[in-house]
Amino acid sequence: MKFSIAEAEDLVSSIFERNGVLPQNARSVARALVASEAAGQSGHGFRRIPVYVRQALVGKVDGRARPAVTRLKPGVLSIDANLGYAYPAIDCAIEALPDMAREQGIALAAIHRSHHAGVMALTVERFAEMGFVALMFANAPASMAPWGGSRPLYGTNPIAFGAPVGGADPLVIDLALSKVARGKIMAARQKGETIPGDWALDRNGRPTTDPEEAIEGTMVPAGEAKGAALALMVEILAAAVTGSNFAFEASSLLDDKGSPPSIGQTIIAIDPVSTGGAAFTERLSFIAGEIEKQENVRLPGRRSQGIRKRALEEGIVIESDILAEIQKL
Repeated sequence: MKFSIAEAEDLVSSIFERNGVLPQNARSVARALVASEAAGQSGHGFRRIPVYVRQALVGKVDGRARPAVTRLKPGVLSIDANLGYAYPAIDCAIEALPDMAREQGIALAAIHRSHHAGVMALTVERFAEMGFVALMFANAPASMAPWGGSRPLYGTNPIAFGAPVGGADPLVIDLALSKVARGKIMAARQKGETIPGDWALDRNGRPTTDPEEAIEGTMVPAGEAKGAALALMVEILAAAVTGSNFAFEASSLLDDKGSPPSIGQTIIAIDPVSTGGAAFTERLSFIAGEIEKQENVRLPGRRSQGIRKRALEEGIVIESDILAEIQKL
């Protein structure tokens, strides 16, 4: 069925409210999931609804939690997600960091006791639309082994970057440090599809096309040893810096078993004007133009932005299988 963005947000929000989630939290989660789906990121969109709801029902995530915000230093914000969904805590960072960054030139939000951060491109893009350069780091439950090892210690641990471009949509870079995002494997499992053989390894370290074996095994890091090293860097920035669980301490985001994952996110906002870059957006527009002059070259983030614009104009489709599943909720 096709829905407008507003209709989809109302539907998703109502599902969470009916399952005991605070209205303001339900709306925050709904906005994030619908935006992810509208951007073509289905692994972080509607297919997350059933497990998000089941986790709330068993207490693996607290749908009634309110984030607690503390300004530790002039440029440092600590946000306790209180074992609730990540999106309300992220909304707090988006509300507070801009004024801090304008005042200090740079500001950081450390989010702890948190949950799945979704499509982080959508978070950094919100800062970029306000004129800021933004970086975001998030750890996730263990799914990747150190390079040469076999025991998962790191998550897929995405990194996101956003920056304003003069006269154009922001430049947005969002990448998981596994070869593909784990959400794509979850989506393949839900659809009963196979996956490419170079995405993941089974428990015995062998390449697999079975998404069930992939989820039980390990993800292949992007860039091999380099990707594994970057995943460790994100563990430090997102977990150690915020006081959250490391990946290997966190429970799965894909089921309703165990204790809350209690993972972390770090967001950094930079005011390029405060740091001396008065012509920043024009300079970025210049390099973006040079990149796009080349045939068959597209700036990172442009595909998702285009998909999202079409969704705003034409609506969004909820596939039959997932629509039937969420209607039961």
